[in-house]
Amino acid sequence: MSTKTANFPPTGASDETLGALLATATRDLSSLVRSEIELAKAEVKVDVKNGAMGGAMFGAAGLLGVLAIILLSIAAAYGLVAAGLHPGWAFLIVAVVYLVVAAILAFVGKKAVSKVGPPERTIRTSKETAAFLKRPRTGEAPTNTA
Repeated sequence: MSTKTANFPPTGASDETLGALLATATRDLSSLVRSEIELAKAEVKVDVKNGAMGGAMFGAAGLLGVLAIILLSIAAAYGLVAAGLHPGWAFLIVAVVYLVVAAILAFVGKKAVSKVGPPERTIRTSKETAAFLKRPRTGEAPTNTA
């Protein structure tokens, strides 16, 4: 049976090699972290630009929608005038229709808001955490009593 012996470098050379490896690993890790941060900045910059553009488009769409509602309201009132109503009554009817729609939306919104309650799970777990942190600490591991 033959035995092979490994050739290890002398102790001084081992320390230098280990130090050089550590320095290289630190430099490479630092470079990797910097490049990942730069990549994240570039990606976020594009995402923010797209988000801002989308937000501006939604804002413009909302403004145009409001303008369209105003113009359609005037057109509806003039349609009632063309049907033979006095202009004052026609615009009053359109305004009352909007008030009815607003009242319905307010009622539905109130029902939706009344369903909102406190975050019960969060409150419960926060109380449990506070109770746990207030307990006196001993050297033994806590036991589960539940």
